[in-house]
Amino acid sequence: MKRAIMMDPKDNVATALVAFAAGDKVEVVSSAQEVLQQLTIKEAIPFGHKIALADIARDAPVIKYGETIGKASRNISAGDYVHIHNVVSIRLPLTEHMLRSK
Repeated sequence: MKRAIMMDPKDNVATALVAFAAGDKVEVVSSAQEVLQQLTIKEAIPFGHKIALADIARDAPVIKYGETIGKASRNISAGDYVHIHNVVSIRLPLTEHMLRSK
């Protein structure tokens, strides 16, 4: 089974350890490799990117490494891809130019 890692017990996101496709069943493991939960992926998620572990309401904090890294710009469901399309960074606000230049 594919895996994602949750770095801190306070986290509401985990990091994909391989690329995920919609419908993949994923085990979420702790940094000690203990299985914490299983999720079904709702959309493609690249290797190294974030997945929501639980529902995150709009304006709620997104937590990774036990720290708030941003806030949800819309409602996010468990299993969703968590990235700049649904999170506003608290460290570096993205400009329209940054969002367009891929």
